[in-house]
Amino acid sequence: MPQNKLTLLSPFKITTADTDMHHRLRIGSLVNLLLQSAINSADNLGLGFENLNKQNLAWVLSRINVEIYKPIKWSEQIVVETWPKDLDKILYIRDFVVRNASGKIMAKATSGWLAIDIERRRPKVIEGSTSEIFSQLKEKHAIAQFPGKLMPVKQGDIFKNKARYSDIDLNQHVTATRYIDWMMDTFDIDFHKNNYPKKLVINYLKETLPTEILKLTRSNCENVCSFEGENGTSSTKAFRGLIEF
Repeated sequence: MPQNKLTLLSPFKITTADTDMHHRLRIGSLVNLLLQSAINSADNLGLGFENLNKQNLAWVLSRINVEIYKPIKWSEQIVVETWPKDLDKILYIRDFVVRNASGKIMAKATSGWLAIDIERRRPKVIEGSTSEIFSQLKEKHAIAQFPGKLMPVKQGDIFKNKARYSDIDLNQHVTATRYIDWMMDTFDIDFHKNNYPKKLVINYLKETLPTEILKLTRSNCENVCSFEGENGTSSTKAFRGLIEF
């Protein structure tokens, strides 16, 4: 496939539903736009939901690292550029660059995805010519360093969230962006007034199902805060996260 066909540009306009009380794009909403552009790209490449479903597979985000250079504001027009970058064993790597209307880079991201067997809930390699698609742009980086594994959070402040209707996506588990919202909700209103994320890293470890309780531990922190979510039902680690302000 020609390299210019591998890169997709997705335009978005920031709405009030995407922003916080200070007219800034919420970090969870930013990641949602990245995920929507990834979905659009996968569809264009013949690797979308319907095609994977034929193999009884579904895409699941495993890791993501986002760097934010300037807050994006309400009503701004942005363009998300995304492309499949590499295949590391069973991990499909995809990068992103976010630009404003004048072409200035506002954010960059790199991510790793798994193709999960819907019934067994286990990762699997997609059948077909995906290695060709995920090998041509190895040298095109938004962020060169792939996000590594985050360390456990031993102690800190504890918060609890129950997985409810609005938290669940079409894969029947808590959607990837809800964990980000839960992390951001651990800070009070005054903190958000004076602070905005510069960096976000998440490792998704184990899915959270409807009605399950997630125990969220936030480390004692100032500019860099670490998080760990534990499933209160199974006592398994659901995710680890890091936010730098």
